[in-house]
Amino acid sequence: MDPILAYDRTVPAGHREIAQVLHREIAGVLKKAEVKIWHAMPVWFVDGNPVVGYKSGSKHVTLLFWNGQAFDEPGLVAAGKFKAAQIHYVSASEIRVAELRRWLKKAGRDIWDYKALRAGCE
Repeated sequence: MDPILAYDRTVPAGHREIAQVLHREIAGVLKKAEVKIWHAMPVWFVDGNPVVGYKSGSKHVTLLFWNGQAFDEPGLVAAGKFKAAQIHYVSASEIRVAELRRWLKKAGRDIWDYKALRAGCE
């Protein structure tokens, strides 16, 4: 079974539709990206660099863009100590598909070389 579909099936029922919409949209825009479960969440990679992923928590689903702070998008909030930005969804109706697709195009184009950073830390 596809590991991402398997992950989506483990998401609590209230978040499952969010995960399915995110999965469909990400896969549709980032067609050539490699996808795998990484840090217990589905993550899409371009040229070995993580660009976007999502994770279900107890209260919401978090959509994370590794270079999201560079997108200059008001809907995304800085996350962590690097360049990541995120948004939380509590229902699929909150997902604005046109906005999401715009972010995904930026994620596939404006890639932070996270791979080099990781190599420098090892």
